[in-house]
Amino acid sequence: MTESKRIIAVVGATGGQGGGLVKAILDDPQGGYAARAITRNPDSDKAQALAGRGAEVVAADLDDEASLRRAFEGAHGAFCVTNFWEHFSPEKEGAQAANMARAARAAGLKHVLWSTLEDSRTFIPLSDDRMPTLQETYKVPHFDGKGQANARFTEADVPTTFFLTSYYWENLIHFGMGPKRGEDGKLAFVLPMGDRKLPSIAVGDIGACAYGVFKRGQDFIGQAVGVAGEHLTGAEMAASLTRALGEEVVHQSPPFDVYRGFGFPGADDLGNMFQFNHDFADEFCAARSLEVSRALHPGLLTFDAWLERNKEQIPVG
Repeated sequence: MTESKRIIAVVGATGGQGGGLVKAILDDPQGGYAARAITRNPDSDKAQALAGRGAEVVAADLDDEASLRRAFEGAHGAFCVTNFWEHFSPEKEGAQAANMARAARAAGLKHVLWSTLEDSRTFIPLSDDRMPTLQETYKVPHFDGKGQANARFTEADVPTTFFLTSYYWENLIHFGMGPKRGEDGKLAFVLPMGDRKLPSIAVGDIGACAYGVFKRGQDFIGQAVGVAGEHLTGAEMAASLTRALGEEVVHQSPPFDVYRGFGFPGADDLGNMFQFNHDFADEFCAARSLEVSRALHPGLLTFDAWLERNKEQIPVG
């Protein structure tokens, strides 16, 4: 059956974005596409679960270009993503992107989606002292490394869609960004965005939107396409959390310098990210059209709908 279908090779297939894409392909058996799940560990429980659903599971490592070439061989397209938070190195992300781009070129892929973000230095030069420079050459390392790596796909002459993602609502579950109970006993949701809107989304919907891009064929090749479930202020998110949790949640927006000093790994990077999102909120939201996102994936969740499904998983102290 899969021989007559176009194969999409999905990097990070056991992660959030890639897993969402694999699920979207498998949930659409008449859609004309087959999922090739690429993972470093094909024997993991998550990989085996995908195999059980009908995905082809293939081993490859982003640091090994030859393994990627083999994994991409015979595929129509590929979804390419890196994980900054494994290593905190924009340089490593760039090297991995270059490996994927060269492998995609060698395999003759017809369509690549590169999961990327803005290079904040095109908005805030290193000489601009409104926010600190990090790692000597970046403002927002986990943005800048991806944005800088866009050129690797262009240089390799790969037919690429530059796929701009948004803040995951799953950060409230897995990244320690959910409401915290203060000394006064009240729950507070910390989001240093003031009254500016932040594009955000369910991570699985990122993959489903990516599937929508692949189904549109050539329409988005050479273009940047951004996706979001909603554009919300911190106060709006706190109001939704209040309704979902049945307990008042207040929004707190600390100064960026305070957030950068919170001390957890990556706090300085995230503090700069929120400042960038805040200072350029209009541009950031405009790059992530809600109308385009819903056209790509009509089942796109709102924050309220996501909370209804996931509120029990949000740790509340």
